[in-house]
Amino acid sequence: MIRIVLADDHRIILEGLEQLFRRERDFDVIATCTSGREAIDAARRFKPDVLVLDLRMPEGDGLSVMRTLRAESLATRVVLLTASMEDDEVVEAVQLGVCGLVLKEAAAVKLVHCVRRVHAGERSLEPALVNRALDRVLQKQESVKVVESLSPREAEIVKMVAVGMRNKEIANRLDIGEGTVKSHLHAIYEKLGVHGRVELTMYAYERGMV
Repeated sequence: MIRIVLADDHRIILEGLEQLFRRERDFDVIATCTSGREAIDAARRFKPDVLVLDLRMPEGDGLSVMRTLRAESLATRVVLLTASMEDDEVVEAVQLGVCGLVLKEAAAVKLVHCVRRVHAGERSLEPALVNRALDRVLQKQESVKVVESLSPREAEIVKMVAVGMRNKEIANRLDIGEGTVKSHLHAIYEKLGVHGRVELTMYAYERGMV
């Protein structure tokens, strides 16, 4: 038998999940919870094989529950159930060792299959969520590398351009010639792959350079 705990703050969904798993002969639903705190208490008390956990809950969301389980070295494997998920949440869930990720819009049979796979020691993660999050992470890492390729003087000029300073003002502030400012800007455009001051300003703000 696969001993599971179910956690969702919407009682209609929670009751539906309970009925779903009780219909399956290889599952034993040992507790249901409507908050993160209750989910942690149940994991401590019953030590279930799998915890099916809603991401958005009061008194501790799914990720905070996972942080506690990890801090306390509880062996329960976690399947996160969610309607949507931000990229940074997906990345943190993977880092915390989530074993399953299922969207609430998925068919019920997919969730059951996911929990069985997780209990068997496998991982079952929603490809659309994970692939998108990893792509964004790689893009951010690449962006950081590009920004770090700027010299201190180039980074300073980027900030000045982003706050609206013209070449003459930058030259006066840095005590260099306008031609030197233009040369720096040309190098900056090449390194960052932008075309002109507007794109450079947007790039700087999007990446927290200002």
